[in-house]
Amino acid sequence: MSIVVIGVNHRTGPLSLLERVAVSVGSLPKSITSLTNRPNIREVVVLSTCNRTEVYAVAEKFHGAYADIRDFFCELGGLAPDELHPHLYSQHDQAAVEHLFSVASGLDSAVLGESEILGQVRGAWELAQSEGGAKSTLNLLFRHAIETGKRARTDTAIGRGTVSISHAAVEMAEELLGTLQGRRVLVVGAGEMGEGVAVALASAGAKDITVTNRTELRARQLADRVGGRVVPFAELPSAISHADVLLTCTGSGSVLIDHDTVASARGEVDTPLLIVDIAVPRDVDSAVSNVAGVTRLDLDDLRDWAAKGIEKRSAEAESVRVIVSEEVERFIIDVTSRQAAPLVAQLHQTGEAIRIAELERFSARLASLDAPQRAAVEAVTKGIIAKLLHTPSVRLKDDVGTPSGERNAAAVRDLFDLG
Repeated sequence: MSIVVIGVNHRTGPLSLLERVAVSVGSLPKSITSLTNRPNIREVVVLSTCNRTEVYAVAEKFHGAYADIRDFFCELGGLAPDELHPHLYSQHDQAAVEHLFSVASGLDSAVLGESEILGQVRGAWELAQSEGGAKSTLNLLFRHAIETGKRARTDTAIGRGTVSISHAAVEMAEELLGTLQGRRVLVVGAGEMGEGVAVALASAGAKDITVTNRTELRARQLADRVGGRVVPFAELPSAISHADVLLTCTGSGSVLIDHDTVASARGEVDTPLLIVDIAVPRDVDSAVSNVAGVTRLDLDDLRDWAAKGIEKRSAEAESVRVIVSEEVERFIIDVTSRQAAPLVAQLHQTGEAIRIAELERFSARLASLDAPQRAAVEAVTKGIIAKLLHTPSVRLKDDVGTPSGERNAAAVRDLFDLG
């Protein structure tokens, strides 16, 4: 049994591919079920963000699990294996652990040290738990990953400065325009990313902020927070005609703003429009770039811009890598320690609890037994439990620290519901 991670991220695949393999929030439960039903996968967590779609799994056989997960990606994006393979990466066992810990710490993000990823890792794990995808092995792994991400941000300065995609998008717009003060800014989307964008705009000095969202209540709550105003989503074309900057970050999964909408909205407008689209899949059709006076940027542009700031955090990144290395070692020690004595003790405690409960259930029938007979029943039932648990107990102790030991320990925890 191995822990594996297989995925596509901003380093290995273009934005056009990331869009095709992105998993919407509403589709995640179905994806988890689909993967856990495949023959070589025991546990699974799916992490899908604007920078990556990754599947973390406990695999019975690595090559079989690789094929299962590759097929999942192909089905998800309508891709042939040859199209996907050049962009797909995979790690297993210690390398997979180190990869997840690096992701949770912000080392693998387009914006080095970004803060949003830690919450996304936690959310992916919690959903997998609720859907039955994450059990003993991945629960332990992701618990350690969250602790690693927290430590990285507490013990180093990796999290200072621009540490989110939404804040980076605003800073990029500000750098291109010189200032956001006096600019009319339209924010499309009032979810987590939209909230980050609006807050960053207010911090950058933008005063004229308009928010639109399919759910108007959320738009109003966000607008109130940043001193902005709301425009109904149905009036989006009119809002575009009045904007100097448009930042969009919805989770719609399809194009919301096409060429004709923008061309019509800007037909009588002489001032330029900057569009920054940080949604995956993108909200804005690439053909919008052909409209006169309109500049359209997306996550590819943002990643190029953010790369300039990596050198500034290189020293902090090295400190975080040391933390990741230490935490990987701590995880391995924890896994090893959980395989033997504590698990054996817990297994025997469970067996003893069952034995006592059964004797109590039949206490009325056993009431007529004298002391020697009662002692005989105690001895016989204890002997049965001891003999039943002897072989698994010995196997757990003998195989500690080996792949077989990891597999057996996880199986015992799951079969006996030992947590």
